[in-house]
Amino acid sequence: MTPLISPIANKKQEYLLCISLDGANEVIRNRVVTVGLLNTNQIHRREVFADPISDRAASIILGHNHPSGVVKSGPDDLATTGQLIDAGKILRIRLLDHIIITKKDRLSFRETGLM
Repeated sequence: MTPLISPIANKKQEYLLCISLDGANEVIRNRVVTVGLLNTNQIHRREVFADPISDRAASIILGHNHPSGVVKSGPDDLATTGQLIDAGKILRIRLLDHIIITKKDRLSFRETGLM
């Protein structure tokens, strides 16, 4: 999935992407959900799930960049991911992973056990 989110690695602002997937985990669509500031981005559950609902997606993968170059997840990243997992359960759209990307590295919440 990194190639789908790598275009935001060099951005100077935080970008949040949402990749909608069908029941076979094939990509339906990849969209920018929000564009934030240098080190913050307001993420609302409604905005994240609006397009996957229209896509009739079975699951999603989120990706966002850290312009600072620090690939570590912060408390806000963890809290937001937890809220989106809960919202996805209600909607029956599973959040498969949340990936943070920088120019040089990436962090998968799924691979590192953060979700």
